[in-house]
Amino acid sequence: MAAFQNNFWNLISGTLAVVCLLLMATLGILLKNCSGCCSCQEKWIGYRCNCYFFSNEEKTWAESRDFCASHNSSLLQLESKDEFSFRISDGRHYWIGLLYYNERHGAWLWEDGSALSRDVFPLFPPLNQQNCMLYVSNSILDEDCGEKHGFIYLLIWGKAVTKL
Repeated sequence: MAAFQNNFWNLISGTLAVVCLLLMATLGILLKNCSGCCSCQEKWIGYRCNCYFFSNEEKTWAESRDFCASHNSSLLQLESKDEFSFRISDGRHYWIGLLYYNERHGAWLWEDGSALSRDVFPLFPPLNQQNCMLYVSNSILDEDCGEKHGFIYLLIWGKAVTKL
């Protein structure tokens, strides 16, 4: 009887060891496949699985938008104030994807047509509706779209991007 119990426990411990090894192998595979889930290229800033690039190159708003598009990305678009909680303190002005004021909706619209949420920039000065928008020190300003400034572009995780 003692030999039967010994074999029974050996069988259980062997089965548990195999299950444990299978679970560890599965975890290893999952971690390997997910290791780049939220990683960004060198010189990009990663935040919440999005990648942001602050260009030192100065371009007009349209040139900035076209440059971002050529890199499979877009000018910065914010959906909530939490999305972009790291702040720029270099005093530079950067073009963002806030495109125009829609009088019918009474709202500023992003490049994709969605409205600017008032909680993103709760206090901003009256803006010239003919101008393009700049991001500076956690606020927005309007500027003639033909002026040249740096720009911020956004890569949403999972989209390809051309190396800079």
